Amino acid sequence: MQHIEYIKDKEQILAIIISHKFNEKGIHFFTPNEFSQQLAYMNHPTGKIIEPHYHNPVERNVIYTQEVLLIKKGRLKVNFYDNNQVYLQSTIIESGDIILLASGGHGFEVMEDIEMIEVKQGPYKGDEDKTRFTAK
Repeated sequence: MQHIEYIKDKEQILAIIISHKFNEKGIHFFTPNEFSQQLAYMNHPTGKIIEPHYHNPVERNVIYTQEVLLIKKGRLKVNFYDNNQVYLQSTIIESGDIILLASGGHGFEVMEDIEMIEVKQGPYKGDEDKTRFTAK
């Protein structure tokens, strides 16, 4: 799909970036079903009815934290690392873009004053949740 970028280390998805330019009708899921964080885009016309619903309690086993960043304003350089903390590549995301950080390591450099929203699984475990490292 145009304006969707999958950042990979071999076959492992590290991140999915949805550009603010993406615009397709309907519902589009970008994540595999097994991801603990699901990411979709929805584009419906005026008058579309989405049936009322609630979500059933379903026990899930979450091993890795996956996070979504919504860039409200600014530009952010995202550096990607493999599971051995080795640098792989970088990309820049900007206002209106969304990124799902799915696996591997990542670091950020603010290129332009930024406002962003982060969404990730809880409960938050503090220092147990992440390992900081110096890039190789």
